Amino acid sequence: MSLFLTALGLVLVIEGFLYGGVPSFAKRMAALLQETPDETLRVAGLLAAVAGLGLVWLGRAF
Repeated sequence: MSLFLTALGLVLVIEGFLYGGVPSFAKRMAALLQETPDETLRVAGLLAAVAGLGLVWLGRAF
């Protein structure tokens, strides 16, 4: 549970810096997402999830 809370906290810190530091960039990226095809978002999301899982595995294994 500790690892989960740490990961969730890190996500919130990164998102907080994004929205608090460069809100205009965040708005442009949100608008760009609306124009991106669903299939492209699906593939990118799955690749990001696999990459994240790999990083977690590497971090825990070494």
